[in-house]
Amino acid sequence: MKQVVELENVNRKFHRGDEVVLALADLSLTLAEGEMVALVGPSGCGKSTALNLVAAVDRPDSGAVRVCGIDIAAASEEELVTLRRRRIGMVFQAFHLVPHLTVEENIALPLALDHRRDPSRVAELMRRVGLDHRRRHYPSELSGGEQQRTAVARALVHRPQVLVADEPTGNLDSRTGANVVELLDELRRDERAALLLATHDATVAAVADRV
Repeated sequence: MKQVVELENVNRKFHRGDEVVLALADLSLTLAEGEMVALVGPSGCGKSTALNLVAAVDRPDSGAVRVCGIDIAAASEEELVTLRRRRIGMVFQAFHLVPHLTVEENIALPLALDHRRDPSRVAELMRRVGLDHRRRHYPSELSGGEQQRTAVARALVHRPQVLVADEPTGNLDSRTGANVVELLDELRRDERAALLLATHDATVAAVADRV
């Protein structure tokens, strides 16, 4: 299988006052298209830092991070923006839906930011996540599970090669969370997207191909 994410001996540190916090130490990881890998560990162990590097919203202090063939450390900001808009999808614990946009408009947002439209793709994903009957509703009118399903559809609407999910079930009850993970698993298989998921929940990690 084609490798779409490669991390080699990656280090990332942060300054907290006079203290230097080492968030990642010599992390190496590969992720192939269609593969689901779970990063498991307690809060503060570096999961989100690793996701931010793969999502091209942060750069390593040392080591190599390559996503879809692009060297994250060496790429220009313009190249990283294009990478995020066209090849990377993100799902967050806090949903991050735009409150004044409908379900349909939130899902279409990544396309709009890239000056594209694909109404049939938006309609297909609304149906796949079971929200076609809620298309004109706003986030405040949705349950937590419906908001997260909207976020999943939004992350996939532009057909990304890499999907990152940061504690996507953290704000959901166990049953709803299991449904969202099942949906993510189904969609990444159908779309052949590589999925890197951070979680502290062993039942969520059990769905992954590797932990």
